[in-house]
Amino acid sequence: QVQLVESGGGLVEAGGSLRLSCAASGRTFSVRRMGWFRQAPGKGREFVAAIRWSDSSTDYADSVKGRFTVSGDSVKNTIALQMTSLKPEDTAVYYCHPSRTTAWGRGTQVTVSS
Repeated sequence: QVQLVESGGGLVEAGGSLRLSCAASGRTFSVRRMGWFRQAPGKGREFVAAIRWSDSSTDYADSVKGRFTVSGDSVKNTIALQMTSLKPEDTAVYYCHPSRTTAWGRGTQVTVSS
């Protein structure tokens, strides 16, 4: 099994920045990609960003392109999400998720006030 711990969420005003972190431990040898997802109140979980360990290539949802940056360390199995120019619609619980696993952490709350 894979264990995940997310951190770094909080309350910020619109236009502000936050940095989220996630550490994975356990059976991580099969993980090829780690991503961030989010779930806003009353909505389903949606993809935000991801990074591939093989070449450090990244993917982003259109809604966050140019504002969020994902980075990671494949040796330490950690990823981060630098969020800038935050908007109220970014308010959600953010989760990290390693590919090829069913592991989800408890998430970290991000609240952006207008």
